Amino acid sequence: MSSDSLTVAGREFSSRLIIGTGKYKDYAQNAAALEAAGSDMVTVAVRRVNISNPDEPMLADFIDPSKVTYLPNTAGCFTGEDAVRTLRLAREAGGWDLVKLEVLSDVHLYPDMEETLKSLKLLVADGFDVMVYCTDDPVYCQKLQDAGAAAIMPLAAPIGSGLGLLNPTNIRLVREAIEVPVIVDAGLGTASEAAAAMELGCDGIIANTAIAGANDPIRMASAFKHAVIAGREAYLAGRMPRKQYAVPSSPMTGLI
Repeated sequence: MSSDSLTVAGREFSSRLIIGTGKYKDYAQNAAALEAAGSDMVTVAVRRVNISNPDEPMLADFIDPSKVTYLPNTAGCFTGEDAVRTLRLAREAGGWDLVKLEVLSDVHLYPDMEETLKSLKLLVADGFDVMVYCTDDPVYCQKLQDAGAAAIMPLAAPIGSGLGLLNPTNIRLVREAIEVPVIVDAGLGTASEAAAAMELGCDGIIANTAIAGANDPIRMASAFKHAVIAGREAYLAGRMPRKQYAVPSSPMTGLI
């Protein structure tokens, strides 16, 4: 592991890019995208991805859970009760305790933050390490951190929209307010938007539809890999200050 690896709940990951396991043509394409992305964690929608029925193609036949961390999530859950039940079943099925919590609302699939906070507290009490999908409200993000979230995952834009980083100011404020990892989740459409989020100081990116929905998912996965690395490097390097007026790029003294 490099000295700049991502650490979540004591677990270390070499990549700061997490990809999904939905919307791909098949599991083989998903596995190829994972390799191109260089990721070592994938989100797994417990209610939609086959992880236990041997009579149908299984994700584990293509993406080895002994080599890649599965991050079970509660995609499709609209109540805290459903989310908690889903993750308890996931732990029984695969022994997973690092999980992603998302509780959606009927309002354009935005996170229901009241239900999210309630279910987070139950899951933390149950011994789960919970990465939490949420709005980009820095105050609510602090409440999630105070309740024991292992990582905060604010949306960039409505889920699956591909609209990109709509509110960089709020994402920056979340990053400044939160001590646990901040991983931008949902709404990104292309690699440059991932780089922009990383330049704000975010710790990682989740990309599902942006990769799976591209004309060439494998190439887009590679693009996201390089964008996340470039954005992180730019953040660590520190950008030049913005200036109101032109400044000569070469010294004005000692001219011939």
